[in-house]
Amino acid sequence: MAEGSTTPGKLVYAFGGGDAEGRTGMKDLLGGKGANLAEMASLGLPVPPGFTITTEVCTAFYANGRQYPDGLREEVASALAKVEEVVGARFGDASNPLLVSVRSGARASMPGMMDTVLNLGLNDETAKGLAERSGDERFAYDSYRRFIQMYADVVLGMAHHDFEEILDDYKMDRDYVLDTELSASDWRGVIAEYKRAVEHRLGEPFPQDPQAQLWGAIDAVFGSWMNERSKTYRRLNNIPEAWGTAVNVQAMVFGNMGQTSATGVAFTRDPSTGENAIYGEYLINAQGEDVVAGIRTPQSLTRDGRERQGTDGPSLEEAMPETYAELLSVFETLESHYRDMQDIEFTIQEGTLWMLQTRTGKRTAKAALKIAVDLCEEGKIDAREAVMRVDPSALDQLLHPTLDPDAPRDLLTRGLPASPGAASGEVVFSADEAEAAANAGRRVILVRVETSPEDIHGMHAAAGILTARGGMTSHAAVVARGMGRPCVCGAGDLRMEKDGEAVIAGGRRIGRGEAITIDGATGEVFFGAVPTVEPELSGDFATLMGWADGFRRMGVRANAETPLDAKTARGFGAEGIGLCRTEHMFFDAERILAVREMILSESESSRQAALAKLLPHQRSDFTELFTVMRGLPVTVRLLDPPLHEFLPQSDEEIAEVARAAGADPEAFSRRARQLEEQNPMLGHRGCRLGISYPEIYEMQVRALMEAACDVVAETGEAVVPEVMVPLVATRAELSRLRTRIEAVADAVFEEKGRRLDYLVGTMIELPRAALTADEIAGDAEFFSFGTNDLTQTTFGLSRDDAGSFLPAYVKNGLLPQDPFVSLDKEGVGALVRIAAEKGRAVKPDLKLGICGEHGGDPASIAFCEGVGLTYVSCSPYRVPIARLAAAQAAIATAA
Repeated sequence: MAEGSTTPGKLVYAFGGGDAEGRTGMKDLLGGKGANLAEMASLGLPVPPGFTITTEVCTAFYANGRQYPDGLREEVASALAKVEEVVGARFGDASNPLLVSVRSGARASMPGMMDTVLNLGLNDETAKGLAERSGDERFAYDSYRRFIQMYADVVLGMAHHDFEEILDDYKMDRDYVLDTELSASDWRGVIAEYKRAVEHRLGEPFPQDPQAQLWGAIDAVFGSWMNERSKTYRRLNNIPEAWGTAVNVQAMVFGNMGQTSATGVAFTRDPSTGENAIYGEYLINAQGEDVVAGIRTPQSLTRDGRERQGTDGPSLEEAMPETYAELLSVFETLESHYRDMQDIEFTIQEGTLWMLQTRTGKRTAKAALKIAVDLCEEGKIDAREAVMRVDPSALDQLLHPTLDPDAPRDLLTRGLPASPGAASGEVVFSADEAEAAANAGRRVILVRVETSPEDIHGMHAAAGILTARGGMTSHAAVVARGMGRPCVCGAGDLRMEKDGEAVIAGGRRIGRGEAITIDGATGEVFFGAVPTVEPELSGDFATLMGWADGFRRMGVRANAETPLDAKTARGFGAEGIGLCRTEHMFFDAERILAVREMILSESESSRQAALAKLLPHQRSDFTELFTVMRGLPVTVRLLDPPLHEFLPQSDEEIAEVARAAGADPEAFSRRARQLEEQNPMLGHRGCRLGISYPEIYEMQVRALMEAACDVVAETGEAVVPEVMVPLVATRAELSRLRTRIEAVADAVFEEKGRRLDYLVGTMIELPRAALTADEIAGDAEFFSFGTNDLTQTTFGLSRDDAGSFLPAYVKNGLLPQDPFVSLDKEGVGALVRIAAEKGRAVKPDLKLGICGEHGGDPASIAFCEGVGLTYVSCSPYRVPIARLAAAQAAIATAA
């Protein structure tokens, strides 16, 4: 690459040899991998020496037309010379070659998303030198063929499977089954075929110059920051493109030097359950990519793990007890130092342990809760930090059903329980199929021999993942756990056919589109869909949520219209109902008939007759809600129906409404045509309907107040009704409707012989309402921000139609995220802040809430805390998420 631009400051940081120029606190500059390698080196742990090229270089690389900053090559050369000095070998030296790995290292962990090259520095001459120096010719040429395959894939753009096919054919011709059966001579034959394939495909020989190899790999790692799978992963995990990646160049150590060498991946606690027990896998005579890629099924690190999995191969604890004891000591050092569960990669070279990586381990929600609570109870962190350790969004994994233990099951096969949870769906065999089916509204299980980073979009779209190969730390397992997807790996008797079917041992087959169920907690796979049961949320969940509630300032309510939703919300800790959408109560067959009769009536008397049919239903609905939520506030939004959702669409439906009303079908048909709107979401709805036809809101208020009085009379407990007027644009609208609300309430109280406290407020969902909130506050006791409609009216977008182009806006960086999913802080958020400030300037005790879908989004909740809202309201199943997010927001604000 050409040089030309400049980046201020140091570009390369060295580590190893008992010292390091960087530290963990420099993660933004060195990336997570580089910072942690430096930290391990500074702790005196056995880390192969190397150096990190900073994330600032990546930023400069893309800002300056893929040109490197001045001085980079000189700093790399100097750092490489230090590695040579520590190792006692020289890069490119034919008799004593230094080999290096080149790896990515973003500040946020992105497992498998970017590129890695191992054994770099090998060529025809250095391979001979490595063989002579190591005394193991087979190891040297095994390493060389690995390097050619990886370098050609990552740097030269050839397909990984091209080389796998060459190797498979070579083994088949000689009746070999395992790679370990190939001799040095065999590997030289494979290498010759690999090199011919490269020259045939690219028109030039495989590069022999180690310096050209090094810079080709550095180019590729920086380039992989912008590959499609990395961009997809960043988009799914809200990782900014501007962060960039570092590049780590490190002296190679070898786990493929015979039976006293090995490579492995370990977690200091179980990432699936959180149990305080070593969890991990290793392979003897292998390199690290063999473990994470799932090419060979690895063995357990511990005797207990081997016995639980029922495998025959010896654990590391049994095979290399002294090295295992040293590894345990390192685990204790790292977990104590970082005060969190660590995900560790290591290599054993001829009995010597080397640490290649440590990072905070990805974990399931269940494990995150247990680890946070256990670390607190062990005195390693306090309750405040424990609350901050759990990702609120991850709780969604715990809040949904699991397999019914009493349901009949037809066992298909078993694999490893790689990521807990259960899922049923149609079988698909490619990531593209999974994405297309999910976009069409179908639940699918992605079935693969093994997953790769290119499958990320399909894994995200699938309800669950099943693989034939791979272990508990394979790509499929790690990514599935991070996404919260159930996953079963290493189902060894699963066989794939080229015609798109999987053949299971015993002759049972699964065809594309057939339903299966996977249980990621047991590793079992079943034919058909297995029924589920609701989760019980106690133990560590209850403990952590109790701590969270102690730190939380904002209240958390739920959006609910039915007794079931209200009970669910209350069970999850909701402190009231923040939004009861009354139009949702009218969709059953009997009620919608009366609603249509009311809408199509041309006289007040006809409307009153239809409303009289609805009054008992409304009163019964409110009675049930107040009974479930007694003692807690219930915010009821008066009718806000976009008319197109209620108008009869066919002649048959119009005739049915006319018969119920005793009216002329032709008159109703004519009336329906009159009421049709070009843009019903901005039409005759909300408070506009209440002003045009006040008898509608009067019926609802009567039902509401009668229900409240009846529940108080029956239970003796307080009922706190809050009447919310929707879609207000001016104070005059709210003032006129408030007068009518109060008149009806007074009449009911006189009839019932008791008075109740109640509030009247409005939903702020129009920009004009936000900008004139000081005026509107004169007639409101509360504001509830309806950020769904406020987003629509601020952006000029329809959330029902924007799905056709909004994803492209997000993908191409025109928007940081979908504004209907996470609150647009600069635009919509600015209006919320203006309305909050103006409203409280008039009424300092004005109650402020949010009831759009953003009320369950952690990033939006953090914004709400900053604005000082009183509460957030969200769907019942997101109440725990909101409780934890509100606690974290309060802690962060106070810090």
